[in-house]
Amino acid sequence: MLTASAVYQNPVYDRSFPDPFVLNFAGTYYAFSTGRSVDARVFSMLRSQDLVSWTELSGAMKPLKPDHLHYWAPEVTYSDGKFYLYYSVGNEALMQIRVAVSDRPEGGYIDAGRGLTNEEFAIDPHVVRDDDGTWYLFYATDFLEHTHIGTGIVVDRMLDPFSLSGKPRPVTRAKFDWQVYEPTRKEKGGVRWHTVEGPFVLKRKGLYYEMFSGGNWQNLSYGVSYAVSNEILADGEWEQFADGLETLPVLRTIPGAVLGPGHNCVVEGPNRRDLYCVYHTWSNGERCLAIDRMDFAGGGRLFVAGPTNSPQVGPNQPHMASLEPGRLRPPGASFLYEITIRNGVRINLFGDDGSVLLVISIAGKGLTVSGPNGGTPLLLLEPAGFIVDAPHALRLDVDERRVGFLLDGRSVVMSTPLSHPSTEVEIVDEDQVEILSFALTVGLEDSFQDSFDEESAGVRGWKWIAESDPIFVEDGILNLTNGSISRHAFAADFEFCVNFRLAEALGDTPVLALKCGGEFSLFFSKGQLTLASEAVNLPSDFDPSTFHQIRFVSNGRRTDISLNGMLLGQVSRSNCDGIEIGSRDAAIELDMVRFTVLD
Repeated sequence: MLTASAVYQNPVYDRSFPDPFVLNFAGTYYAFSTGRSVDARVFSMLRSQDLVSWTELSGAMKPLKPDHLHYWAPEVTYSDGKFYLYYSVGNEALMQIRVAVSDRPEGGYIDAGRGLTNEEFAIDPHVVRDDDGTWYLFYATDFLEHTHIGTGIVVDRMLDPFSLSGKPRPVTRAKFDWQVYEPTRKEKGGVRWHTVEGPFVLKRKGLYYEMFSGGNWQNLSYGVSYAVSNEILADGEWEQFADGLETLPVLRTIPGAVLGPGHNCVVEGPNRRDLYCVYHTWSNGERCLAIDRMDFAGGGRLFVAGPTNSPQVGPNQPHMASLEPGRLRPPGASFLYEITIRNGVRINLFGDDGSVLLVISIAGKGLTVSGPNGGTPLLLLEPAGFIVDAPHALRLDVDERRVGFLLDGRSVVMSTPLSHPSTEVEIVDEDQVEILSFALTVGLEDSFQDSFDEESAGVRGWKWIAESDPIFVEDGILNLTNGSISRHAFAADFEFCVNFRLAEALGDTPVLALKCGGEFSLFFSKGQLTLASEAVNLPSDFDPSTFHQIRFVSNGRRTDISLNGMLLGQVSRSNCDGIEIGSRDAAIELDMVRFTVLD
């Protein structure tokens, strides 16, 4: 039984749409796929507002002259008014990566007239812009002198959107049998051929995660795993997660249900909090578009709640959405506020006493954050090449008195806390402001990436028992040893997530205690999670010493409980009037806490 009225079922688009990439621009999703469109253009396109219902568009670009046979794996990156479509093209044996440019996301891309790669076979481009603004291109190419001969993934620094440094480094090459493409591949001289392809990179808490596909895209061997690294240009290859035996890929064939899921990308859901894995899977003889919720569990682990082919809870929507300037009052002092604008903007942030706390401005060279009386800016972010009259996405992540900013993907947290919790946001109505999208999601997400002493934690609204203070670990982990932390949070319908692991058992019955619309106790020794007389069992292979994510989703009269995306069961529920996390007879490590109000 699902506890939400909105549901979807994969595939979300049941026609051919291989190697999907989805761009979220100004609150609208644009999907691109390998191959030709029905209008004689290349790269079929779809559009959606919710990741579930899709409308067909014209193809993205005209074929090159002279025409080529194969157009593979498009991916689009936006920067300062331009959309850059990277793709691979050739005759299948010889493939190169090129780029096309457009002024709008939904089509009209024109090839820039040059190739980026020098290898005979280069496919599956993926662009990453790091925190310092540097661009990198990940792509797949062949390794003919390697322990596991076949296709692998490299990374190269980009000099500009149209050229590479020419010094690619191996990132992930085949090393396991689950990555075999064909035992004796005739086209390659009969060798045992492996394939690792389709890179997509995420960064969280200083760690890079590269998702990739392995095996043969034509059959059930295909699946998705990931590798991690502390550096994007590491000296050696990244550490792979799945060996295919003891640890399986995060997306893989489910016999009789899902066949060959792979070539994924990742996109934020409509509420800008949740992550979705977008991939293709075989249906009625075609590779079709599918989506499933995914997340980080902590400790260098991520998971996908799929692949699925049964009804699933639809993506969570923002609490508010509007395109009109003005003043709004979020129902709470913790919220995520995102606006896409053109021609600059001024935003006022008000405190609970009615005074202006911050003046936020996009103008000139970038983002300026000042106090109510002006003076020296509290925060200044001026990305290279910033064009003020191009569309820009500004995100405010407000948690009580703490504010973080995200400008076109560049993240920064203001070191000076607010004097009061924020309760109102105002978009100043100026003639030149053009609002392209706006969304507000109520709730909080704390990844413990800065100090957690009494003062800094109080800025974010946390409290704890004084005689058992939590210990902040520098790499973004909070240790609770026979103690608890709590904070105000109220909602009738909500989602509550905690990333945790048992660091040490200090007694016979170590317990993780969680309060959110009920008091839940996770008994590590019993392998059970209980709420009063109701109990759900943990998986038989549950290892408490590794990080896991537990998720409570309350809608209606029940609470769904999931572990790493897998539904454990349902229990009775009530409104949440506060959240609390504690440990008994145990040292518990926390990687993240998220609380989202659902409409």
